[in-house]
Amino acid sequence: MNDPATIRRLYGRRQGHKLRAGQSELVEATLPTLSVPEAGALDATTLFGDDRPLQLEIGFGAGEHLAAQAAAHRDAGFIGCEPFLNGVVGALAHIRDGNLPNVRLHMGDALNVIERLPDASLERVYLLHPDPWRKTRHAKRRMVNHGPLDAIAAKLKPGGEFRLGTDDPTYCRWAMMVMDARRDLAWQAEAPSDFLKRPGDWPETRYERKARRQGHEVWYFRYLRV
Repeated sequence: MNDPATIRRLYGRRQGHKLRAGQSELVEATLPTLSVPEAGALDATTLFGDDRPLQLEIGFGAGEHLAAQAAAHRDAGFIGCEPFLNGVVGALAHIRDGNLPNVRLHMGDALNVIERLPDASLERVYLLHPDPWRKTRHAKRRMVNHGPLDAIAAKLKPGGEFRLGTDDPTYCRWAMMVMDARRDLAWQAEAPSDFLKRPGDWPETRYERKARRQGHEVWYFRYLRV
């Protein structure tokens, strides 16, 4: 396995538009109570006070998918990782409005959290519409590369699921090429149409709706840890 310290990929701005007063209050008062500890080993008991199934989302955007999954699986613990403050604020609002005590947030690189979890501890990992880094020279920055995938696969339970969604043709082709080379993550598709249909338990995000309005196709990939 590649050393996770060598595959960090935190790029771009950490904050976009200026926060409103209510949003700032969420960050100051609520985020500290939900934040993943900055150091030390992590497990369900450390994060939630009991032994429960764990799921993790890499780059949760505004947090609507993370919140929907947490609402649908209240017996599970959800870890959301997002480097951008405005996305974290969106997730905090969803957590508050949905009364979701089963979510913890990390504002930073998901790999910093993944590497601290026990092996075979995650039931699902979500990577939805990651930055495509379309230029060839930036391909190493994509999360779908063998270094990050080694880390993800190690933390998934046998039979655990890795979900990937993208509307970018370049990323779609890249992901299919990289994932086809792996023997620890098995693609759950029996026909070409299988990755063109969103599964019923895969909530649609605003990013996905925007992509469709712009005429983009969206591809859905499901892989099981073997």
